[in-house]
Amino acid sequence: MASFTGQPGTSSASVPADVKKATIKSESGTTVDLTGGFLLLKYYESLMQDAIFLDYTFVDTGNTIEGKSLIEGLPVNTSEEFAVEFEDNNNVSLKLDFIVNKVSPTDFENKTAVHFNLVTEEFLLNENTSINKRMDGKISDHIRMILEDEEYLATEKKLDIEETDNDYNFIPNKKKPYYTMNWLSPKSVPAKDGKKGESAGFILYETSEGYHFKSIDALFAQKKKKSFIFTGSTDKAGVPAGYDAKILEHKSDNLINLKRKLQFGAFGTKMVRFDPFNCFYEEKEQTAEETKGGTTSAGKDIAKIDKKFCDKSSRTTFMLVDKGTLPSGDNEEQIKKNEEETFESLEILNQAIRRYNQMYSSMETITIAGDFSLHAGDAIYVDTPAIEEDHCGHEMNSRNGGLYIISDLCHYVSSKETYTKMNIIRDSFGRKPKGR
Repeated sequence: MASFTGQPGTSSASVPADVKKATIKSESGTTVDLTGGFLLLKYYESLMQDAIFLDYTFVDTGNTIEGKSLIEGLPVNTSEEFAVEFEDNNNVSLKLDFIVNKVSPTDFENKTAVHFNLVTEEFLLNENTSINKRMDGKISDHIRMILEDEEYLATEKKLDIEETDNDYNFIPNKKKPYYTMNWLSPKSVPAKDGKKGESAGFILYETSEGYHFKSIDALFAQKKKKSFIFTGSTDKAGVPAGYDAKILEHKSDNLINLKRKLQFGAFGTKMVRFDPFNCFYEEKEQTAEETKGGTTSAGKDIAKIDKKFCDKSSRTTFMLVDKGTLPSGDNEEQIKKNEEETFESLEILNQAIRRYNQMYSSMETITIAGDFSLHAGDAIYVDTPAIEEDHCGHEMNSRNGGLYIISDLCHYVSSKETYTKMNIIRDSFGRKPKGR
């Protein structure tokens, strides 16, 4: 998760954002405005999180409500409603509603600073909700139903649900909504940007714009939302033509730990299957190189590994073929489908394993002046200077530069500055044209 632990840097563009609203509402209906004592705000989105989070800190003078502190006067017990609105310097505003999850008072310059950990209503409803209703049909329809149905999360937020190519019939067995949706994600095949048998894997995540259920291939198939360049200078006036802003801080991390990638099956997998109906046994090996034509990548090519390490499978999965379980239709139709596979493991399981492991092949951590238009899951174009002998930095890094997906994002707002820090990832290397 991208988060600030110190001074991010300086820039004329990173002046404080405007915290327009920060109100807490008790169960009795009493509402208190907390913008006056504002100290710090940190807002988080991530592909690896089911929900958004926000940390809000304000200074309590001890006379916040009826001559008492906020915690004592309201009082604050957790579960209160908390509404915030904050706007960056490009007039992009985020209006969000949260629930108080935790309250932490601390000493601050002879006063009390109250820190609120805020979560979404759905995040809490997930804990006392279970699903025990049979579901038939497309996985994307299951996701939409779990999010919208009044028996489950009953969200009214905007949904961005990518259609899946495959159906899957199952009974959740009283599992929680988030668990069920994440369990379905690696069983999903994209209907558009990936090819069945060569790619699989979806991600469920939330941003300030709502819930998203997107395939890995669809994320990397996006066109860039904005372009950023790292030059070592933070002067906004010097932003080169064709870029939206400068990167204030930059850190690169090649995440290919070869041993771990081999353990996880990023480059080659084997499927061993046994069918108890006819005692049929089969093995199928597949490599990332063989299936790259059926995937959509951010860069020009996947990582090139010496063939002696990746020409054979490094991870084996074992499956007992499941036929005739929960076929859809009336009795006659179910009888006809008694030999159909419930889950097409040969075309989905190992493909998803490889795709998830390829997704984080490379990561960069960048900090820019606050930009609230960016979200987890967005595609951005990033350029960094190549290392040259004359150190002039005229050429761009052709291997690591290019299209990236925002994996984690933190908007940091204080009374002095505003920054956006991001972990950005890609599944491949080499620059594609900037128009992507």
